[in-house]
Amino acid sequence: MGDLTSDVAGDTLKTAAAGHKFLVEPDVLASSLLNPGGVVKFEAAMAVALDGPNGLTATSADIGLRGEALKATRIAYEMADELAAKGLDAGRWFAGLAVATNPLGATLVGGGAIATDVYLNYDGDWEKWLVDHPGMVDTLIGMSPGMLSALGIPVDLATTLDLLAATYPDGEAVVTNIGDPTKDENPPRGLEDLLNGLNERNDPSDEHDPSNIDVRIIKDANGNVTGYVVDVPGTKDWPLPGQAKSANDLGVNVDAMAGNNTVLQKGIQEALDRAGAHNTGAPVMLVGHSQGGIVAAQATTDLKANGYNATHVVTAGSPVGRIDVPGDVQVLSIENRNDIVPHLDASDNPDSPNRTTVTFENNTGTSGGNHAIGGNYTDAAGALDKSTDPSIQRYRDSMGAFTGGDPEKSQMQKYHVARKGVNELP
Repeated sequence: MGDLTSDVAGDTLKTAAAGHKFLVEPDVLASSLLNPGGVVKFEAAMAVALDGPNGLTATSADIGLRGEALKATRIAYEMADELAAKGLDAGRWFAGLAVATNPLGATLVGGGAIATDVYLNYDGDWEKWLVDHPGMVDTLIGMSPGMLSALGIPVDLATTLDLLAATYPDGEAVVTNIGDPTKDENPPRGLEDLLNGLNERNDPSDEHDPSNIDVRIIKDANGNVTGYVVDVPGTKDWPLPGQAKSANDLGVNVDAMAGNNTVLQKGIQEALDRAGAHNTGAPVMLVGHSQGGIVAAQATTDLKANGYNATHVVTAGSPVGRIDVPGDVQVLSIENRNDIVPHLDASDNPDSPNRTTVTFENNTGTSGGNHAIGGNYTDAAGALDKSTDPSIQRYRDSMGAFTGGDPEKSQMQKYHVARKGVNELP
């Protein structure tokens, strides 16, 4: 609104400037010989209309001031939001410091109250208690830097992630095409189709299928490429620090959340290159679950810098609140309120023009059920296909390049992304 109002002020000022030429218009001045009184009245009226207290020039200035006031208000809101977020981080940091310096007191007070609730109301089922109180994950992770600082390692959350990421090796990506491109007989028609495709890639029906990402090449009836959709599944391996097992292991999670270019991200770029997306201008959508959503969001900046037109991201159950995404990339994040994984970054997602977050409730009583794609995030996506919410409608309207594919022309190519020397295909 501030920008639009400033534009109106500029247009009004241009109109005022253009109006001044009539004060010295030759035909007006010449008419003074025949009607000097009329010319005087005309000149006076024009001067008042242009430069009087309520004239165009003053009106332009007033509109301009309103535009600047709106911009200043926006900045004030942003600063307030940023300070609130920093205040929340600081509060959790000091809570962690207090726990580390007085563990007995914290255990007796906080831990005791939680344990009592678990055993009295949840029959001792800690997992069920946690999925009913997912915000506790934000609190505990937000407290960890304060606890480390009490031990003599002064850090904040970002530094903690950097330190943890440094304990996991990354490596070089080795990308292998799995067969030749196949006909994509069911190109996506909406958000539910996109999540169903991701679910298939996350848990292939063929247990011997070694692919861990795919690129769907969306084509129109004439065979022209309209867009590319990359399906990126979640974590498959959980090695300890210092170990690496695959391009979809825990180390990639930590590296991506720390803002690093991971082996999986490198593999995605190589796959897109092989699929023909490099320097074509064709839009690219990345769809990711859990770890896949983290990497998808993190990859957008580098992809755009390296000749790929990344325009859309869909994340399902992914902690992406602290990941910076270019302003011209539209992000839709779908989160189950009872899924603890989106809470792992201890941060809400940014509320900005290019980022929309949808939350829904489906509490199965287990962390695995609340985090699953099929029958959980797919159902939520199906509901969004019918949503009349303006933000959702706007996102759906913007993704036509990915949802209008011809089933006879569109293709899919599967890829195996490995760490060199770790889990390469024989």
